[in-house]
Amino acid sequence: MDRRQFLLGSALTGSALLLPAPPGILPGWWRQAAAAEPPDLVRTSGGEPAAATRRAVAALGGMERFVSRGAVVVIKPNIGFDRRPELAATTHPAVVATLAELCLEAGARRVKVFDRPVNDARRCYVQSGIAAALEPLEVELKYVDQRRFRDMDTGGDVLRRWPIYREAVEADVLINAPIAKHHGLSRLTMGIKNLMGILGGNRSRIHQRLDQALAELVAFIPPTLTVLDATRILVANGPQGGNPDDVRHPGVIIAGRDPVAVDSLGAALFDLRGSELGFVREAIRLGVGEGNLDRLRRSWPGGFDRLYRP
Repeated sequence: MDRRQFLLGSALTGSALLLPAPPGILPGWWRQAAAAEPPDLVRTSGGEPAAATRRAVAALGGMERFVSRGAVVVIKPNIGFDRRPELAATTHPAVVATLAELCLEAGARRVKVFDRPVNDARRCYVQSGIAAALEPLEVELKYVDQRRFRDMDTGGDVLRRWPIYREAVEADVLINAPIAKHHGLSRLTMGIKNLMGILGGNRSRIHQRLDQALAELVAFIPPTLTVLDATRILVANGPQGGNPDDVRHPGVIIAGRDPVAVDSLGAALFDLRGSELGFVREAIRLGVGEGNLDRLRRSWPGGFDRLYRP
């Protein structure tokens, strides 16, 4: 059973998603075999966003590890606001374009890119720079079609039965490409929060229990790969921003299979622990991923451990 069949089956049955146990509790023989595998979590620093993205994916074992020849891929960036790239409200266009290029190089049959923006989608796609960055590529930059939302049983207590965009569920590969930034409701928005862009309906209905709703969403449809754009971050007045004084430039890309681990490491850029974020705690409670980065195979330059506080 492939990813698409499994997720669609879960939509009908509400079955829980069971993830592998972290390496720290695997049998010794399995740990020894896993030691030769690529890292679970990667951080790159410095250089242009396109080059940093390529380095991060290469360090994880290459896009071929995630995208099979002939696969249908959905890339879900943050294109939520009518903001220029330098204001750090949307995913850097070079990060999105590079991920699309890597998917095509790996042999993807179709690559689709979309978001359900807060502001007018036509302006968001243009102002973010993402439309121009993808124009030279054989990629489908799509506006969300309301007819393609489908009520799905997530098995959760908050989301329960909720309209979710079919193309995200039906894709062979879902690549989550968020930006790291401040958020007025959830403190930060990174990988887990970015998935709200595949939800239909009135999303304000879940704001009172947002952390649990986000955890239920990522448990229902875990991304194949999360690539966090922290080339520049918004440290205040998020998620929309608008003031260049609120933008910092760490020049960082964080990537991995586990969105909990990616967000936990990303929180350090804001001098926070992952455990200080409600949606991370809830996702760990639901068994979505690993918040203790010491249990993972990690790869990043020296000098960053001081920011990570388990």
